[in-house]
Amino acid sequence: MYDKRWWDIAVAGGLAAIAALSVAGLGATGPSGWTWTAACLVVFVLGYALVRPGIVRGAAAPWRLAVGIPVIAASILFGIAVAPFLAMLQSLAFPLVWVTTSTRRAAIGGSAAVAAATFLGFLVGGGLSSGAMWTGLLTAVISFVFAVALGLWISAIAEYADDRARLVAELTAAQAQVEMLSTERGAAAERERLGRDIHDTLAQTLAGLALLSERARRQLGRGEVDAAVEAVATVEQLSRDALAEARGLVARTAAVPADIALGEAVERLVERFRTEAGLAVDLTVGLDRDADMSRDTQLVVLRCLQEALSNVRKHADAAAVRVTVAADPHAARLEVVDDGRGFDPDARRTGFGLDGMTDRVALAGGTLAVDSHTDGGTALTVVLPAAVPDPEEQTA
Repeated sequence: MYDKRWWDIAVAGGLAAIAALSVAGLGATGPSGWTWTAACLVVFVLGYALVRPGIVRGAAAPWRLAVGIPVIAASILFGIAVAPFLAMLQSLAFPLVWVTTSTRRAAIGGSAAVAAATFLGFLVGGGLSSGAMWTGLLTAVISFVFAVALGLWISAIAEYADDRARLVAELTAAQAQVEMLSTERGAAAERERLGRDIHDTLAQTLAGLALLSERARRQLGRGEVDAAVEAVATVEQLSRDALAEARGLVARTAAVPADIALGEAVERLVERFRTEAGLAVDLTVGLDRDADMSRDTQLVVLRCLQEALSNVRKHADAAAVRVTVAADPHAARLEVVDDGRGFDPDARRTGFGLDGMTDRVALAGGTLAVDSHTDGGTALTVVLPAAVPDPEEQTA
């Protein structure tokens, strides 16, 4: 509708057809009639050249329309006065008015100017007779009404199409923004997961290495060579474990290895804690043979136990710890109870450990409860489903 090239073709074809039909005898006859017809067509082309930039709405300077539309109307007036057949120029003039003006009011005004030129052309061509007046009036009124009705209808369709295009563009932009936010959310979730894994694996192991190294240094200072050698051997083993954990993180498989059962992994972790902290740990493992725990469930249990024992070592100042790991076909349960200093679970915390454990358990679809009192003793209980739900399925 607003393509200038198609309008060039339409105007050129329409004028060529009118010229050919005039030569064929439908218009003014004789050399003088053809000359006047050609002059009117040339004036129409001049008017079209003036209004042509307005085919792209808002692109034409106001003076072009103010001059171009009257020029087109004048070509119609003199053309009809020469030969009523040239009233066909209305078929080009009315659409041009509607596509070049920027408002409906201006389009209606331009259509009125073309209709008035049509009326005057018939009136002048008919010698100002009453018959010519009624013919011109009837033709002008019918043309004007039809042009305005059709123009308003097509304009409404065009505006609807513009609104749809705008809405589609906004929807596309919104979809792109949602996709970007989803990507950022996924990246943030992955960073949080990686942060929890690093805290629960490498950070804990490195903290144990630091404690054992300090113990070995003090033992060497006191001349306890055998004890120091034992501590260094433990440091070596923990270093190998840290290397394995780092490789697991890189491979995104920092879970319990497939060839090691949960019970064995728990026993090894507790034994390491006994060595590092020098505390008495009472371990009870009760795993139902029918319990089919997923690797993710085993990972969460193991990481929660690791974090709980680390908190006991760093904060509780306990003398004894009781650890219970149990599982049945429906759920897995972990309990860690110490006799050390308690704390207020509702108080504001600055560390990452307990909050990270809470997030990990929540993502796994389980529950975590902490029963602690400032007068002593803390009990941590974790209950998990046998199979941890897929985070992507939860999001969906």
